[in-house]
Amino acid sequence: MAQYEEVCVSSFEEFSQAVEQHNGKTYFTGSKDAGGESWCPDRVQAEPVIREALKCVSEGCVSIYCQVGERPYWKDPNNDFRKKLKVTAVPTLLKYGTSQKLVESECLQASLVEMLFSED
Repeated sequence: MAQYEEVCVSSFEEFSQAVEQHNGKTYFTGSKDAGGESWCPDRVQAEPVIREALKCVSEGCVSIYCQVGERPYWKDPNNDFRKKLKVTAVPTLLKYGTSQKLVESECLQASLVEMLFSED
């Protein structure tokens, strides 16, 4: 099993700091409540697929796990994730600084997720 670092962030500001420090692949997801439940049902389905794909990443990979906030914030078309990063749906997986991106149901396809994580 490959070793990777996971950096968890829960705001646009934390995300910005994380990408300055790490050249990682980012998983944008709906935030979880105090009980660990997400308002994003697609995230619930994508999580096990993404976790499984992370087992195959190259040594030294950094995964940035970014919670985009509560549903009302996420739905605001002026939130920073939408305006500055052009993230329009969750879950979204992207290789920051490239055009490589998987959105919503694409994050459920193990072969696509593994491909995104394996490409450097």
